[in-house]
This record gives sequence, structure tokens and C-alpha cells, in this order.
Amino acid sequence: MLKPLNRRTFLRAAGMTMALPMLDAMEAKLGAAEKAKAIPRRMVAIQTNMGILPQFFFPEKAGKDYELSPYLQRLGAHRKEMSIFSGVSLPGVTGSHAAEKCFLTGTPHPERGGFRNWISLDQFAAEQMGNQTRYPSLVLAMSSEGATLSYTRSGAPIPAERSPKKVFQTLFLQGKKEEVAANIEAIKQGRSMLDFVGDQSKRLNRSLSKTDQARMDQYLSSVRELEKRLQSSEEWEYKPKPKVTALPPEDIEDSREFVKKTKLMFDVMKLALETDSSRIISLFIDTTVIHNITHHGNRPEMIAELRSKEEGQFDVLNGFLNGLSEAKEEGQSLLQRTMVLYGTCMGSANSHSNVNLPVLLAGGGFKHGQHLAFDTKNNYPLSNLYLSMLHRLGIEAKDFSTSKGTMTGLEMV
Repeated sequence: MLKPLNRRTFLRAAGMTMALPMLDAMEAKLGAAEKAKAIPRRMVAIQTNMGILPQFFFPEKAGKDYELSPYLQRLGAHRKEMSIFSGVSLPGVTGSHAAEKCFLTGTPHPERGGFRNWISLDQFAAEQMGNQTRYPSLVLAMSSEGATLSYTRSGAPIPAERSPKKVFQTLFLQGKKEEVAANIEAIKQGRSMLDFVGDQSKRLNRSLSKTDQARMDQYLSSVRELEKRLQSSEEWEYKPKPKVTALPPEDIEDSREFVKKTKLMFDVMKLALETDSSRIISLFIDTTVIHNITHHGNRPEMIAELRSKEEGQFDVLNGFLNGLSEAKEEGQSLLQRTMVLYGTCMGSANSHSNVNLPVLLAGGGFKHGQHLAFDTKNNYPLSNLYLSMLHRLGIEAKDFSTSKGTMTGLEMV
């Protein structure tokens, strides 16, 4: 039996040293952690902004033997592939509807004057791994213009694409040669401008105080990061886009049909993940059209109507999970490699509460099949889940937002 080669084996001769490429003979030397890093990991984060009726979402019993609640019954086929959380919230995130902008950032007190958001979970991940795909992240919304889940490191909102048809065209329709050339030229012009701004900033930096120099260093780091993204974008422009057999969807303009609109977006998202066009997706689902019945005052007829609307949301979520389960990649389902976070910024829209948030996590390579129940009065930080999700992506962050560690009771496979 041949002895496996060490990955650090070099060829040395005549004063020269050359590292060997990755060879089959080195396979036995790869540890489990290194093999795991080779698996493409993906993340989808979804928020519905008008709450979820808690009495139909939360199971009564904790642990693995919980009975599926009415809403979770609609996801019953994926019971072993999802974890349900209760007694969780984002520390300090108050302000009723204002909290919707903080679902992925965890930034406290969005209702206060002078509020400035933090970086969102998806963009934090995209900074680390976005160069692996044509699109570092997809920022999407089924909403009115301006709504988004995604924020830059400086707290600026990232505009979301609201048209499933346009997302499809962006992902899969190859531009003509002259269009590709124009795109490349535009990218180069952007890089030239950043070079100029960077040089000017460095000269300015010499005359600033230490505090301002620190701020400028942070700014220049952002410029360098953007330069890297632009360079990656230029490289992808030369590569053909993937081909799919699916036809472009036709957008639905009626805001009352938000469930059908969401299904269209889910279908395109599944194609994006399946073709590895992006591994990071955020989706803001705006259900403002049903805002009036979320203030039901416990009237049975309004609760019944709201329940019907929310059941439709869970049905299309189930269809999305079904699609990821059926798609295969190297012997695994796409769901096994894709974390799907689904939740809301309000525990109760009727009372405008921002605690005890209904949240679930499906897929992605965790030991699921459980209801993790925390204190419904003194809530557990949801941001701890976000840190666990970053670690599952292979991003060894020490913390994220208001996290105090990784999620208790949630283990990786």
C-alpha cells in the first residue's frame, strides 16, 4: 500500500521549491473539517413582516416528540429536516413595525431618532464567500418599493429586486456581445473611480486625528472590498450563464395575490441555488395588504381569515422546501446543503410585540427534528442562531450582532 503524501510536500531541486498540486495520493491526509469545507453551503433568509399567529405556529411540547401545530402540519414532510424555536427575540429590537428592518441585523432600537443599522447576516456572509458564485448575494422582496432585509456594513439599505421575471432574466438570459462588453467597461470605470477615491483618501488621512484615521481605515477597507467584488464581477462577465429548461415567470401585479407572487419568487430562488448562481439569498415578504386583519382583537371571524392567509404562506414555503429536497447535488439533496431561515419581526402583530418571535430553520446540515423552547418572558438571543448559521457556512466569526455564542441545542451534522 502506498503511503499517502502530505499536502505540504514540495519538489526541491537546483535551489528551487515548487508546491505540488492537489493529488489523489493526498486524499487520506484530508481531515473531516477540510472535507466539510469543500461542500457548497448555502443560506436563504426569509422574513414575513406582519407576524404569524403564534397559537397556530408554536408546538405545545419541547424536544423531539412535539406534536406538529396547525401551521407546522403543512410542513410535516420536513419535520426531521427542521428545527422550531420559541422564546427567542433580538435583544433590544423594539419599535413594533420598525423592527422589520432589523430582522437580519439585530440592531437595537430602530424606532429611535438617529438610528443607524448594522450589517445584515446575508451581507456579512457574502463578504466572506460571495466570490464563489456569479452573484455574491441575491437581495429580493415581495413588497412595495424600498423594503429590504439586506444592509451594508455601513448600515445602508440594499435595494431589493421585486420582479421574479427580472430575477430570472438576470440569472439566465445571456446578453449580446456588445452588452457584455458594455458591462465590462462599466465595471472597469467603477474600479478606476475607486482607485482615484482611494488615493485621495490616503493623502487626506495624514492630516486627520487618530479617531478620524480609524474611520478612514474602515472606509478604505470597504473600498478595497468593493474593488474585489468588481474584479470578480468582471471575471464572471466573460463566463456564459447557466441554461435552464424553465420558462421565465410572468409577474403578478395584484398585491392581494402575495402568496402566488411569493411562489413565483421561490421558484426562481430554487433555480438560482440549483445552478449555483448564488449561495446567499434574502427575501422580504411584505404582507401589509392584510395589516388590518392582523389587528383582529381576538374576533373569531378575523382570526379565521388571517389563518387562511398564513396557511397559504406555509403551503408555498413547503413547496419551496420540496423543490430543494428533490434537487440533488453530489448524492445529497439541495436542502441538506441549504439553510432556510423563516420568521418574522413580531411575535404578535395584534399587540405589536417584538418578543417570542415565531422562527424556524430548515436544512443546511444541522441535527434537526426538534422544538427548542426557551423562556418566553426572558427570551434567548435569536442572534445566537445567526452565529451558528455563519459557522455552518464555514465562516469562523467570533460573534455577530448581539450574539452571546452559538445556538444552544443546535448541532451540526
